[in-house]
Amino acid sequence: MSTRALQKLIHVGARELGLDPETRHDLQLVATGKTSLRDMSEAELEKVVQALKDRGFRPAVDPGKRARGRPSAKRADVRFCHVMWRLLAQKKAVREPGPKGLNAFIRTRFEKKWGSVPIDIDAMQDGSEINDVVRALKDWCKREGIDLE
Repeated sequence: MSTRALQKLIHVGARELGLDPETRHDLQLVATGKTSLRDMSEAELEKVVQALKDRGFRPAVDPGKRARGRPSAKRADVRFCHVMWRLLAQKKAVREPGPKGLNAFIRTRFEKKWGSVPIDIDAMQDGSEINDVVRALKDWCKREGIDLE
């Protein structure tokens, strides 16, 4: 992987883990003894990527491997919820990006209304409950200025 690709991967990993720049620099210092990505060799950049992986970062594509991770949801409306959540995360509108954050949002927002919520959105089957989530996420996207058209 090129130096620039590794730098981009580090930035993606830090964003997905919710690390602010100062925390990322601290992690880089611990991993390599350097705080600046520009000053690092390719081997040092790979050490930082490994440090991010050790903290839970799962890159979409590893060099030489196909994308892995969670299988996509079977229902299109549930997949749409994931898409909207990712768009909100890109706008920095959510505290925790990824499925874990989406599930926490659903628990917080709908547990009192529904009485109980499934542990994972991908397990949801009730169309009216999924529609509630879609409407809530659409409204939030609209407030954040995200165009879903």
